[in-house]
Amino acid sequence: MTTDEKQTVALIYDFDGTLSPGNMQEYDFIPAVGKSNKEFWSEANSLAEEQDADRILTYMAKMIQEAKSKGLSLRREAFQESGRNIKLYEGVREWFARINEYGAQRNLKVVHYINSSGMKEIIEGTEIAHEFRKIYACTFLYDVDGIAYWPGVAVNYTNKTQFIFKINKGVESVFDSTLVNRYIEEKNRPVPFRHMIYVGDGTTDIPCMRLVKNFGGHSIAVYNPSEKGARKELGSLIRDNRVNYVCPADYREGSEIDTVVKTIIDKIDIDTRLEQLSVSKG
Repeated sequence: MTTDEKQTVALIYDFDGTLSPGNMQEYDFIPAVGKSNKEFWSEANSLAEEQDADRILTYMAKMIQEAKSKGLSLRREAFQESGRNIKLYEGVREWFARINEYGAQRNLKVVHYINSSGMKEIIEGTEIAHEFRKIYACTFLYDVDGIAYWPGVAVNYTNKTQFIFKINKGVESVFDSTLVNRYIEEKNRPVPFRHMIYVGDGTTDIPCMRLVKNFGGHSIAVYNPSEKGARKELGSLIRDNRVNYVCPADYREGSEIDTVVKTIIDKIDIDTRLEQLSVSKG
């Protein structure tokens, strides 16, 4: 690589609790089917326990079941419409352009990804959907009339890690299982692990946060600033060597996570220039 070429930095985010407070289904979908949040999740989790099934698959099945029973649309466009009501944490809207510019000033290309157990269709309806290179999340299969009838992709806490490897090797297709398993030397991979920053908030993110951290990248656990004691609860993730940093989910300029991410980008910039100097002197 020449000094004029830009290397890629991947910022990978969970969605619920990371960029937005709460679960995305709670803003529009669950109220529309006449359930409380507690009722919906309790029923979905009870179904998973009774059937010894995956919780992600059962919540998706529950969404289809409840929508049908209430005569709600199961078209992709209807799910996307519900995404327009999702609230975001402070500073999220302005975050992407600012961080992109910060990276560009250091000859680095910052690319953003979603890696979520939430619904891809709902995320597609949010005002920030266009900011992401790829949205890895749960999605339905649709029939010839465009009606959801079966889960197409279910993203749980362990299979979330597959998307880290897809990003690492530049394989964007969810379907593809050949290219992602092909051996590629680390130096030839489009996004080295050490150029990854993973941002998540909960237990479903721990395998990804630990994976990125162990391979030389950086992991940030975030929490809702309005919840008392949340930072202390996440402190164990640092003690257990699962994440590098814990920050409030406040994405405004000058915030803690803003400072951490910019400092990581600075480090990647310096490391890249040192590597280039080493090669040129070799």
